[in-house]
Amino acid sequence: MRPLYFTSLSVAAVLCAACSSQPSATWSYKDAQSRTPVPPDQAYPELFEAVQREQIFSDQKHFVDALPNRDPSNIRADYLARRDSDGFDIKAFVKDNFIESGQAESPAPKPGAPIDEHIDKLWPVLSRTYTQVPPYSSLLPLPQPYVVPGGRFREMYYWDSYFTMLGLEQSGDKAQVRQMTDNFAYMIDTYGHIPNGNRTYYLSRSQPPFFAYMVELQARIEGDQAYGRYLPQLQKEYAYWMAGTQALKPGEAGQHVVKLADGSVLNRYWDASPTPRQESWLQDVKTAEQAPDRPKQEIWRDLRAGAESGWDFSSRWLGDGQNLATIRTTSIVPVDLNSLMFHLERTIAKACATVQNGPCVQAYGQRADLRQHAIDKYLWNADRGYYVDYDWRQNQQRQGLTAAALFPLYTGLASAEHAQRTADAVREGLLRPGGIATTQVNNGQQWDEPNGWAPLQWVAVEGLDRYGQTALAQEIGSRFLRQVHDLYRKENKLVEKYDLSGQGNGGGGGEYELQDGFGWTNGVTLKLLGKYGATASGATAGE
Repeated sequence: MRPLYFTSLSVAAVLCAACSSQPSATWSYKDAQSRTPVPPDQAYPELFEAVQREQIFSDQKHFVDALPNRDPSNIRADYLARRDSDGFDIKAFVKDNFIESGQAESPAPKPGAPIDEHIDKLWPVLSRTYTQVPPYSSLLPLPQPYVVPGGRFREMYYWDSYFTMLGLEQSGDKAQVRQMTDNFAYMIDTYGHIPNGNRTYYLSRSQPPFFAYMVELQARIEGDQAYGRYLPQLQKEYAYWMAGTQALKPGEAGQHVVKLADGSVLNRYWDASPTPRQESWLQDVKTAEQAPDRPKQEIWRDLRAGAESGWDFSSRWLGDGQNLATIRTTSIVPVDLNSLMFHLERTIAKACATVQNGPCVQAYGQRADLRQHAIDKYLWNADRGYYVDYDWRQNQQRQGLTAAALFPLYTGLASAEHAQRTADAVREGLLRPGGIATTQVNNGQQWDEPNGWAPLQWVAVEGLDRYGQTALAQEIGSRFLRQVHDLYRKENKLVEKYDLSGQGNGGGGGEYELQDGFGWTNGVTLKLLGKYGATASGATAGE
């Protein structure tokens, strides 16, 4: 029995139906470099705004995923001609001109199946293959199969995928690990960066740069030749994140780069578009209205940058820590992003060594050393004993303790002393009954208390293990496993995020309902089970 059912026509069925009815009209991943993808808010802007403002669909993502059944320019012209006429029905117009993307997908597991067996059966259900799509789809075709997170997330996401790939490796599906790595390399070559997800409306931003970790994972599977194969894409991704560096003066920022007062160069999250996110259009419009003294474009770019961070949204990015309208993501130099950039620099240096390019090894090694020094100077809080973010506009550190403090341990840039003090701070301030908390702030945002997220548990466990903090690592991993298993036992599902207060519940907050499926939770759960065994989850035989 397939462990997934569809509550309505799925995106897979929609696209396949469209492909079969318009075989000559499809476009393939091979055509991508010769096409300029147009997202829905640009293809039919007046209709798009009307549909989102009137909340024709309860989830704003639903309409941007819908498939126009004819040329969008004709749909737009018809809408403009008819919208002011007596009796015009916008819902009927949308129904006549679009194929809906379908409702969220939900798992239907075999009752009583062990959790690892359930996850193994989910992988093929969450897998997609779209080497071609209809011409007006917001979905971007990819050359290889891939795994989606599940629920409303019907496309491949950047940083989600790394933790999913860890689970695929644990399940023995090494072929799909290679396929997904190749998909990300393809997107770098085609679009100049890895977008947030393979949708047209995600092209203006990326997500936390985990591609180097994907390459590292592939190298563990096949050997160091993987580093050399993906070296061009590693360097292209690095160029994307570092674009504009040379033009900056101390105290300035441009795109993803910040040059601090002493000339140190660090990175920030940023989005190329200062408009509301298409998939959350109405929420972003309303957020900007709550801050009439700030330029709307500034707020919208900060919201988009928050989405690029993956922590959408969190007190980390909020001026007052509470209200979304105070968001200032682009003013903040994040410790997790810069730790990942350090790892990217080190990975490129290693890849250059495999192809015997000495000057390249030296150049990227020096960049990593300079970044490590800058992180220690700006992002280490000696008084509190943990890593923090830095507000480059206000020239001061952000004081809150968050799970991002463990990224320097995960990437190996922390000193032994800093790692020990960080571990002590995390044990005292972030350890919860269900794992490691995201932050210490409870404000209704989904990347805050009381929620816990699978990728952050893995980063914590691996980072602490790396520095000999094995007891704390195992405590975090075991607590999260018990949390995941408790909810699975009650509701037969794995979910996107968890309430870590110890009641065995899924998480809350954010812009949409709790989603199940769920790619990165599946992956991290399998890795933790492999690391600590089934008894760590509190499972008994047959559960």
